[in-house]
Amino acid sequence: MKKFLKVLALVLVLAFLYFGFTTYPKLDLISGFSAKSVASGHFMDHRSLDLIQKTDNDIHLLDLATNTINDAGKFATSAVYGLKERKAIYRDGLGALLINDDYDVSKPYLLPKRTKLVNNLPFPYGNSEPKDTAFANVDYAKLKKAIDDSFDKNGGKAKRTRAVVVLYKDKLIGEKYDTGFNKDSKILGWSMTKSITSSAFGVLAKQGKIDIYKPAPIKEWQNDERKNITVNDLLHMNSGLEWEENYSTICDATQMLFQSEDMGKVQMDKPAKYKPNTHWYYSSGTTNLLSRILRSQFKTQQEYLDFWYSAVIDKIGMNSMIVEQDMSGTFVGSSYGWATPRDWSKFGLLYLHKGNWNGEQILDESWVKYTATPTNTSQGKYGAQFWLNAGGKFPDVPRDMFYCSGYQGQMVAIIPSLDMVIVRMGVKEEEPGFDFNGFLKGIIESVKK
Repeated sequence: MKKFLKVLALVLVLAFLYFGFTTYPKLDLISGFSAKSVASGHFMDHRSLDLIQKTDNDIHLLDLATNTINDAGKFATSAVYGLKERKAIYRDGLGALLINDDYDVSKPYLLPKRTKLVNNLPFPYGNSEPKDTAFANVDYAKLKKAIDDSFDKNGGKAKRTRAVVVLYKDKLIGEKYDTGFNKDSKILGWSMTKSITSSAFGVLAKQGKIDIYKPAPIKEWQNDERKNITVNDLLHMNSGLEWEENYSTICDATQMLFQSEDMGKVQMDKPAKYKPNTHWYYSSGTTNLLSRILRSQFKTQQEYLDFWYSAVIDKIGMNSMIVEQDMSGTFVGSSYGWATPRDWSKFGLLYLHKGNWNGEQILDESWVKYTATPTNTSQGKYGAQFWLNAGGKFPDVPRDMFYCSGYQGQMVAIIPSLDMVIVRMGVKEEEPGFDFNGFLKGIIESVKK
């Protein structure tokens, strides 16, 4: 018996040491991710804690968190085994904000001044219900099957699609939602928000207020090799700045999203690893630096807040969209854009029509072409904060497709040659989780040329 107890004690000690070295350093990130997810999902989309825990937070390690919601105080807290408690507060019009212990919740804050598009037009150019439209060349039975096949059946968790919206020739031809979600559900686009950030620069460029080919306006870079990095390099994610993005571990990206007060500064402070325009690699920090640069283009914080909405979001009737901020008041342009699937499809439609929205040229055609042109060294898979199929990643999809893409399989696919926009939102990444090529292929094949 004594020998057994000694062995048991040794096992417990080893387990404790293993936990200390492998998991404990991640606790702050786990509880931070969880608190932010709960606060955003509950207060922005009215999801229950149970639904969030079962569908948003059922991720390895994240499911270790214990979460609570305070509806009266409008905040959520999370901790792991009672350790490393984190708090996320909700502010109407701004969304949820993950805060540190020393954040002053009583300090005043500004709200974006919005002029939401109101008209009697049917969706997608308005927010009235779409008109019934039947295209002779669309096999609706085949389309329905392709959409249905992208959803799980009988409570399964193999595909985990939440929403699909299909636009063809400016008309809604297909739409479906998973249990608990509907056309009014706000869903986090994660890195699809990067494309929103890019569009804001597109408007500034159209207005002649920024030259993206000039060095980035960052005074901290002026005395070293980083002074040669342009806004164009940043938009293309080939600035050469040091960065690590790996969401399975502690890295630059996870520390930025769940610990940093000023997310744009994280990438700004990184040294140059390569010369600009020689190495492409993905960096959410770069996009948040772009958001910080965008802030520097305006005299006041209020102008900066308003611009994101007045320039694009509200112009095209994405009335549901909220882009959340970091603790410094900068929009988290890399990751935190929320909108309904229908509103995400509107953004795709804007780019499908080369920056024109129902007769108004919001972005120059040249900007959309720039967006969809492959970045140097990306092997045809990336443009200016948009992903591309130019390199044939999806073999059964036209090569001219470019798309917004986000964590856990968010997608707004824009296919100019087919006059089509396809939105898929869910909580499952690409193969072996979700077969995007097969999904897109099925929808595409339902439309006869």
